[in-house]
Amino acid sequence: MVLPTQRARLLIKGVVQGVGFRPFIYQLAHNLSLNGWVLNSSKGVVVEVEGSSANIDDFIEAIKTKAPPLACIESLEYKLLPLVGYESFIIKSSLEEDEKFLLISPDISICDDCLQEMFEPKDRRYRYPFINCTNCGPRFTIIEDIPYDREKTTMKKFKMCECCRAEYENPASRRFHAQPNACADCGPKLTLVRSRELGVGSEKINSDDPIKETIELLREGYIVAIKGLGGFHLACDAENDEAVTTLRKRKRRHGKPLAVMVSDIDAVKKHCSVSEEEEKLLLTPQKPIVLLKKLSDPTISDSVAPNNDYLGVMLPYTPLHCLLLRESNMVLVMTSGNLSEEPIAFENEEAMHRLGNIADYFVLHDRDICSRYDDSVVRVLNGEEAMIRRARGYAPFPIYLPFESKPILACGPELKNTFCLTKEKYAFVSQHIGDMENLDTLEHFEETLALYKRMFRIEPEIIAHDLHPDYLSTKFAKSLENTKFVGVQHHHAHIVSCMVENGIEDKVIGVSFDGTGYGTDGTIWGGEFLVADWRGFERCAHLRYVPMPGGEGAIKKPYRMALGYLCSFFESEFEELDIDFLKRLDEIELKNIRIQIEKGLNSPMTSSCGRLFDAVSALMGIRDVVDYEGQAAIELEMVAQADVDEKYDFKLEEDSEKSQSPLLIVDTKPIIEGVIDDLKIGLSNSEISAKFHNTVAAFVIAVCNKLREEEGIDKVALSGGVFQNLLLSNKLMRELRYKSFEVYFQRKVPCNDGGISLGQAIIANFSV
Repeated sequence: MVLPTQRARLLIKGVVQGVGFRPFIYQLAHNLSLNGWVLNSSKGVVVEVEGSSANIDDFIEAIKTKAPPLACIESLEYKLLPLVGYESFIIKSSLEEDEKFLLISPDISICDDCLQEMFEPKDRRYRYPFINCTNCGPRFTIIEDIPYDREKTTMKKFKMCECCRAEYENPASRRFHAQPNACADCGPKLTLVRSRELGVGSEKINSDDPIKETIELLREGYIVAIKGLGGFHLACDAENDEAVTTLRKRKRRHGKPLAVMVSDIDAVKKHCSVSEEEEKLLLTPQKPIVLLKKLSDPTISDSVAPNNDYLGVMLPYTPLHCLLLRESNMVLVMTSGNLSEEPIAFENEEAMHRLGNIADYFVLHDRDICSRYDDSVVRVLNGEEAMIRRARGYAPFPIYLPFESKPILACGPELKNTFCLTKEKYAFVSQHIGDMENLDTLEHFEETLALYKRMFRIEPEIIAHDLHPDYLSTKFAKSLENTKFVGVQHHHAHIVSCMVENGIEDKVIGVSFDGTGYGTDGTIWGGEFLVADWRGFERCAHLRYVPMPGGEGAIKKPYRMALGYLCSFFESEFEELDIDFLKRLDEIELKNIRIQIEKGLNSPMTSSCGRLFDAVSALMGIRDVVDYEGQAAIELEMVAQADVDEKYDFKLEEDSEKSQSPLLIVDTKPIIEGVIDDLKIGLSNSEISAKFHNTVAAFVIAVCNKLREEEGIDKVALSGGVFQNLLLSNKLMRELRYKSFEVYFQRKVPCNDGGISLGQAIIANFSV
């Protein structure tokens, strides 16, 4: 018998709970003849091992190089201690320590091993829709508190049967200490319910095979609400135009694209072109919705993504999804289970109440969801993953900071809200909350914030908020009992969000283009060039101000924005312009809008680049009224011709009246004049759109060149919702790099307002 020569205690931090880490440690210790123990604690995984020095060295090296695929080791500390004479290696009960916290794994899609078992007729979990193991399944959505043990999850009400318990306690099993472990005998179960709106009241359907029954209902054109990981989806046959149209009407989602789910990657390629990078994203354990270019002759209903060349596609990520898709071979619309503008429904009774007017049937289960969790949306930009909506599969994984942060809560913006909590070197950006325009969304915000504060043991000392006083997120921030409040300018937050993600601390030229942001001069910004760092910014250039007749009404009605440009640039002569745009407007409304602009009645001034896109879209007859945010700009991008090099004129002028340092103004009047001239000669919308996009890229480069000459800065950070435009972003990054600029864009958090809270938190940290 070889006596132990050394004892080591290890503390491993990172995403090391809920990912099969303790079973991995257990098996590794046994393979290397090491005795001791492992446990989960509130600060990480703690291990003690005794054995030969060589084996302990091999043990530590293997932890670093062979950890479970879903684990993410941030740090591994160890120290040598006197021997105590352990006789075996065991898994100890978890240890909870006040003020200590650990990183939580996001929910992960079903793994290949579980998938194979689920479709094996001889397996005891054959067609079981809640199959999981230590390498896959629910995590964040079932966790109520840490450390991650079954009794602190929503699985605590399911007592494991003898077979599941034996797997759970068997070190050789893939389900060794898998907290959601269950089977058809002891775990969650499906129920199919008919909606009360079918005229018979809510009614449970007695079915031996609710999955098969659901497939038949979907084939017949019914809309089915399906409970998933973080809430309900509304599903229907994506190739049935009547079903899709009915879903849109009931959900009140008239134009915004709907996501679809297909069975496998081969099925995706029947409907969309898929690059190597896009295929990798589709197949990752996160299984996000990926925006893909449609093929020219798809069988999917045009109503799924009208007037859009792209389709949001995801692969099945839960066992239930896999059963539905593989056994039906259908393409299913899988859109968030909510009425337009509301949070996703996530509890059974809540869903049946809120979605009863939309869904014909409900597929329910009895595993409770702790936190609402929308699907994440990504796309490939410049060959890399770029986040559009960050939620399932990504949150609550933190953004790592290159400095120690104070405990801060950043409450985010109004649209596409997320909040951000910081502690030590972590920034915990929440999953997508939604548009903070109603009390239901505020309640979702508050519930999720309470969960994050509890899980990560954060009690904020500083509260950051947007400068806009009427945002619900700002009002929430001001309602908190805290003496340290930091108001953060919207576009500065955009740029710092991009900077910190890329690890850039030096000053940058920040190009922040979006629809709306409260400016420090009382106007609405959105076409901004800032020289910025984490601590502050100087506004160096912006687009020429124009009026927004009707204020927020101009956002929903781009034709009003177009009139704002025409009235501002051409004054009384604009009505003499011989363009179709003016001919299709109501004469009385046209007169009223003109008076509104001339007298400054509810016509705030804006420098917004997003509103410029809206105006051009309306002038071209592409979109006069929008059904969802950004629709006019998206449809303008969709019609652009690829092989056009021409662009419109623009002017750069200095305005020294409002600042000690002269501001550079991008005069957009020549752009609008050029568009009008092309409309008069009948140039196609595809050519006009291409010329417009080329022009936006050109004036950005011109301003960046001038600022580089003046400031000596060659780093450019691009942020704001306008840069979700793939045509513009790819063109701009390519041409800026050709001009020897270092260009930074966002990948881990959205460039839209979903990334604002991260920037707010960083700025607040250096402001107090």
